[in-house]
Amino acid sequence: MTTAVVLAAGMGTRMKTDLPKVLCPVLGRPMIEYVLDALETAGVERVICVIGYRAEDVQQALAARKNLEFVLQTERLGTGHAVKMAKDKLQGVNGPVVIVAGDSPMLQSSSLQKLLAYFSEKQPACLLGTLHKDNPHGLGRIVRDASGGFEKIVEEKDATDEQRQITEVNMSTYVFAAPELLHALDLLKNENRQREYYLTDCPAILLGEGKSVAALPVLEPCEAMSINTPEELTVVEDALRPMLAK
Repeated sequence: MTTAVVLAAGMGTRMKTDLPKVLCPVLGRPMIEYVLDALETAGVERVICVIGYRAEDVQQALAARKNLEFVLQTERLGTGHAVKMAKDKLQGVNGPVVIVAGDSPMLQSSSLQKLLAYFSEKQPACLLGTLHKDNPHGLGRIVRDASGGFEKIVEEKDATDEQRQITEVNMSTYVFAAPELLHALDLLKNENRQREYYLTDCPAILLGEGKSVAALPVLEPCEAMSINTPEELTVVEDALRPMLAK
């Protein structure tokens, strides 16, 4: 069985609305609906949704969805902390765990299928879905070793001038082996300025233990389109409209 954890606890402050961000409408539908559609089409059988801000509203909006479970993140202490909230529900799971953001309506089921196929064949501890972006400003770069293997994620603020030239970026789309994810979450620390737990540290933890971590640049350019402002929402809607008309 393939399980997914969808991160959906955030507020929509920059969207100039008091709605939870994942309920902000995109072409008349809550943006998280597109994410859930993509997961379902890709063959994900079970979805755990991490909710926080106005949690009851998110649950109510998604009440008609099958195979959807909810866990509550009462304090928002980073992406790693959000996934930690799903730990109890992941106990005993042995298959792949897909982790995606609930505010990414451009997520493509075809990309998820490619990641899951690679994961099934190679069985890494962790697989990152990445893409090459012409203007990667602000995004975490994928640093590879001399043989082309995944080495680390470097955030823009920590990157050297040379690393800023890298166009392959992390898009917060992961597939973990469930036991390895639980193991990495147990070792996750919040030793950073924000005192938050970052999911991006989990691949590094597993790699440091000699386990297999891979990055696969199979995401589509449209999947780099984010929605943080009403202006970005308009851009995404313009891109999504012809895709839905096909």
